[in-house]
Amino acid sequence: MQAQMKLKKRTSEWFVALQSQIIHELELIEKEMGGCAHFKKTEWKRHDTTQENNDGGGGTTAVMRGNVFEKAGVNVSTVYGQFHKDFASRIPGCDSDPFFWASGISLVIHPKNPHVPIAHMNTRMISTQKTWFGGGGDLTPVFPIKKDTDDFHQAFKTVCDRHNPNFYPDFSKWCDDYFYLKHRKETRGVGGIFYDYQYVENDVMFDDLFAFTQSVGRAFKTIYTDIVRRHMNTEYNDADQKQQSHKRSRYVEFNLLYDRGTKFGLETGGNTESILMSMPPEATWP
Repeated sequence: MQAQMKLKKRTSEWFVALQSQIIHELELIEKEMGGCAHFKKTEWKRHDTTQENNDGGGGTTAVMRGNVFEKAGVNVSTVYGQFHKDFASRIPGCDSDPFFWASGISLVIHPKNPHVPIAHMNTRMISTQKTWFGGGGDLTPVFPIKKDTDDFHQAFKTVCDRHNPNFYPDFSKWCDDYFYLKHRKETRGVGGIFYDYQYVENDVMFDDLFAFTQSVGRAFKTIYTDIVRRHMNTEYNDADQKQQSHKRSRYVEFNLLYDRGTKFGLETGGNTESILMSMPPEATWP
């Protein structure tokens, strides 16, 4: 039990550290554009829905509105307790015991310039009677550029290949399948990677999957900030902004209709504002 607690502590501390690193990089970009925007952090505690379940935990919601990033949210949370009976039946390792522990980082960035892609990244560790890692990152450009797409995928492929040659082809396809809007028969963006249920069965597996999850976060931070700098000074017009607003509507549709993270957060009594942080500041439907 004590060893398990140490692993959980290591993981949750990493997510907090990554949040700080990403916040620093995004604020630096704002400064490069002559702005002075900073993230506003809000601490929240999970509501105890039933005291006997020992539900608890909380997190930090960090949101910035600036010259480059119209809305950027970088959230971390660590929550624990018991799943509701109906929800527990859908979660691995909850057949006989509904207790869970979950920690992770989740970010969504909506840039002001339509030529800078929307981005999403999250990584997490969940523990029930089983323990697993999941996460990934994907890019949603309004105006896709092949070099950006290729470089974004290559950054994740490099990380995946260091750990398992099957990771990139499997996780890239998983991303395309997951971020697919069935009702529109279109993908949300140009993909990336998505993975889940990477089970930890011994200490060696934990170390490898934790290292992989850390590398995913670092790779996203590096490649996405590079892509932002490529395009943040590109001129745009009203027509570009209109197209951006339409693309953002797809983001809204996916997150409200299909996103498992949104459903998980709401089902486990998470902070609503933090969960819905992924929503764009404005969106339109033609």
